[in-house]
Amino acid sequence: MRHAIEVEMLRKEFKSYSSRSGLGGAFRDLFTRNYKIVPAVNDISFNVKQGEMVGYIGENGAGKSTTIKMLTGILTPTSGKVLVNGMNPHKEREKFAQTIGVVFGQRSQLWWDIAVQESFRLLKKVYKVSDEDYNSHMNHVIETLDIGPLLDKPVRKLSLGQRMRCELAAALIHNPPLLFLDEPTIGLDVLVKLKIRKFLKEINEKYNTTILLTTHDLSDIEALCERVVMLDEGKIIYDGSLQKLRSTWGDGKQVVFEFATPPNREHIKMLTQGLPVTWTQGERENIWVSHLVNEGDTMSQLIGRVVGKYEINDISIHEVSTEEIIRNIYEEGVVNG
Repeated sequence: MRHAIEVEMLRKEFKSYSSRSGLGGAFRDLFTRNYKIVPAVNDISFNVKQGEMVGYIGENGAGKSTTIKMLTGILTPTSGKVLVNGMNPHKEREKFAQTIGVVFGQRSQLWWDIAVQESFRLLKKVYKVSDEDYNSHMNHVIETLDIGPLLDKPVRKLSLGQRMRCELAAALIHNPPLLFLDEPTIGLDVLVKLKIRKFLKEINEKYNTTILLTTHDLSDIEALCERVVMLDEGKIIYDGSLQKLRSTWGDGKQVVFEFATPPNREHIKMLTQGLPVTWTQGERENIWVSHLVNEGDTMSQLIGRVVGKYEINDISIHEVSTEEIIRNIYEEGVVNG
């Protein structure tokens, strides 16, 4: 199986300028500026197979959008090798653009003052899509995304959710084998998100479309991607399956106790001494959360010890969420081995 994306020792540096203080400093800045070199993407390497759906995640400023811009040919790398669909995005721009679709959640590729269908017609001409191909492919896209009633409306009159569905359709007019999605569900309500996720799964299954998705909404990753690449300060700190991430770093459960009367913190810690558990207080003083690392028979021991000494109103058991796992990885600085 060939790779849709091949990245080797990819690096992008920017100059960060600083201003001197005072009038004299401002005058000197006219002639010479102080600056330092900041690597936004720091010698990363990864491959994406044709047909894969990969979540590319990280905190703000981690280098996600900079990577996407290099992979789509918007930015030129400082150093390293990039091959996307077998081409260099910066040297074969016109041919390369025919093979990718891009959706930036905070930027529009549709014309603001004209009807959506007119934007589609213009993009059809740009990508040299035949009437037959356009009709057979886009009829399905328009129906699945439920944007038929929106086609004769100008983009400026659409809600955010309506516009994002139209943006996604616009990126697929030429049915590209590779789709880049940068925060495509930002600010959208739950129903629109579900519709977009369902559609992305469909095109991946029907056309074997490769999808690289960056998002802060981890429910998007859980719904769509089996593999995640995690970035921190421009470096890849995890590249592997979502399932492995959960099993390696998400081992254990949370047991939430609602006490009849607020307990003494030191007493419940003493009570569960010797068990692989840590305690944190919940949203109220009578609610305490125990984070259990290894389950096994320790779950019954934990509950037995607490219930044996305290009057309990309620107990609930939760899996550790993907969001919490990833937050813990960032806090602990775990590096992919």
